[in-house]
Amino acid sequence: MNEDAVRERLRQVDDPDLGDDIVSLGLVNDITVEDGTVSVSLALGAPYSPSETDIANRVRDALADTGLDVDLSAYVPGDGTGDILPNVQNVIAVASGKGGVGKSTVSTNIAAGLADRGARVGLFDADIYGPNVPRMLASDQHPQATEDERLIPPEKYGIKLMSMAYLAGDDDPVIWRGPMVHKVITQLVEDVEWGHLDYLVVDLPPGTGDTQLTMLQTVPLTGAVVVTTPQDVAVDDARKALQMFGKHDTNVLGVVENMSTFHCPDCGSDHDIFGTGGGRALADENDLPFLGELPLDPSVRAGSDDGAPVVLDDDSATGDAFRRLAANTADMAGIIRRRTAQTDR
Repeated sequence: MNEDAVRERLRQVDDPDLGDDIVSLGLVNDITVEDGTVSVSLALGAPYSPSETDIANRVRDALADTGLDVDLSAYVPGDGTGDILPNVQNVIAVASGKGGVGKSTVSTNIAAGLADRGARVGLFDADIYGPNVPRMLASDQHPQATEDERLIPPEKYGIKLMSMAYLAGDDDPVIWRGPMVHKVITQLVEDVEWGHLDYLVVDLPPGTGDTQLTMLQTVPLTGAVVVTTPQDVAVDDARKALQMFGKHDTNVLGVVENMSTFHCPDCGSDHDIFGTGGGRALADENDLPFLGELPLDPSVRAGSDDGAPVVLDDDSATGDAFRRLAANTADMAGIIRRRTAQTDR
């Protein structure tokens, strides 16, 4: 079997998100047949995402009866995020229009969920005024420094962590003006030995201020996840976050609704304490994916306080909801990367 015959086999494999076969879409970078092995390079950019894993499995199936060993690799032309983070495939910002909607909880659980799937993950706590990701992961180690004064991030649950909390005292308030914010954010991105990452999740502070602007101007984001609760006040502020990303031509991966429903363990009934449907309505209004609903569950609060992300609890229905969120986030990042691969050809 030669390369042309392999390519014809691969026309059987569709990308359901982009609506055509992977050959016609330009998602096959290269094919070689040599010494009983067919090597296929695919333009897939979201490692361990369910959709891209399924595409890779269907490629193997299409070549299963050829008598050849199948060796798959993935590479998106222009891979990485440029000079700033050359070894990071995807940078995903998690944002909210207001505080108190569980943005850091969502960030932490997305990162832990992706790492649990097998991905190489970093988590940058960019909420410099209220950094609490280290507590949420019970990370009491601090960064080490190399000889050239670059920071080596500590790891927890397979996640490389960086936070202002490591650099300031536990009870010291951070009182900085805009130029200082820009400088420290830039340093915490550029002067950290992140290594090779599939995903860097960035927990932005609430609102649309200096930190968000610095990130948008400094780091090429794959996309953003916008967090809201169902209530109108939170949705109104989340809409402002969407407008901020739109003005800076940043992809929005989707909207997630946190604290959707409280299931009462005593009476067995569900209660919409903060209303219902606001996140889904916001997504529909802006023609964006709705990434999921996360219940209002005391185990989420307990896990955050104890440093045990609920996404890692295999026996929890709430953990299932967070695992679906992590999977949906990776899927949406993959769609954006595959579309980019098409336009870059």
